[in-house]
Amino acid sequence: MIAPSAESLRQFKADFFQALSHPTRIAIVEQLRDGELSAGALIDRLGIEQANASQHLAVLRGKNILVSRKAGNQVFYAVRDPLIIEVLDVLRRYFFVHLNEVVATLKAIDKADKAGNGRR
Repeated sequence: MIAPSAESLRQFKADFFQALSHPTRIAIVEQLRDGELSAGALIDRLGIEQANASQHLAVLRGKNILVSRKAGNQVFYAVRDPLIIEVLDVLRRYFFVHLNEVVATLKAIDKADKAGNGRR
């Protein structure tokens, strides 16, 4: 295996996250968590316009996040590698850890405010 340079690896990561930098593109990948779906099914599930879906799908394919196959007049999409789903799952866990920290801070502030008001 060829070891990439640190800079090329950073660029790969930046390109990957840039491809996922739109909520619709993340939603597309999440819809494909359990396997491939047709473009039409994705459009229906997400409630987006065909042209909009095509643009997002092209970005995801271009960055090798999704693969596609044609069957008749339909195009089916799938996540290229299950590791991509794992990345999104890690980010979900990170989000909830951060959210819990914020909630704990707000509760502490509220408790301090109530204690301060009780002394008056």
